[in-house]
Amino acid sequence: MTPAIKALERAKVNFSVLSYEHDARSAAYGEEAAEQLGLDAESVFKTLLANLDGHRLVVAIVPVSAKLDLKALARAAGARKASMADPADAERATGYIVGGISPLGQKKRLATFIDDSCQRLSQMHVSGGRRGLEICLAPEDLVVLTRATVAPLLR
Repeated sequence: MTPAIKALERAKVNFSVLSYEHDARSAAYGEEAAEQLGLDAESVFKTLLANLDGHRLVVAIVPVSAKLDLKALARAAGARKASMADPADAERATGYIVGGISPLGQKKRLATFIDDSCQRLSQMHVSGGRRGLEICLAPEDLVVLTRATVAPLLR
């Protein structure tokens, strides 16, 4: 039971948990999840952490089949500049390890931004809080639970 699953249970939203055997040699965590679980890569989202203006961490959630546009993230957040966060900072802020960072149940609540492609889906998949664990839920539930801003974030 991960903090992400506990958060969903507390919120009483509908969700399901999917698991697969993570290959320790793989660093393409989201793509691996989509492939191993037979999911459309556009419905599997990765949780990325970025640094705004060099001092504020935020969460960006985008499909694993796409690339985060850091300029679009900065625009959506009202910042001048965004850069990818140091992995150690991401792990420290969220309480999860890279490849298993869930947008739910993080140690510290961070401003969250979700790519607007989620609005075309009835269900989306995000990390369940460890490598090899995915959560399936409605995009609108994720938006509410993370207090996210939905915006175009892709290159």
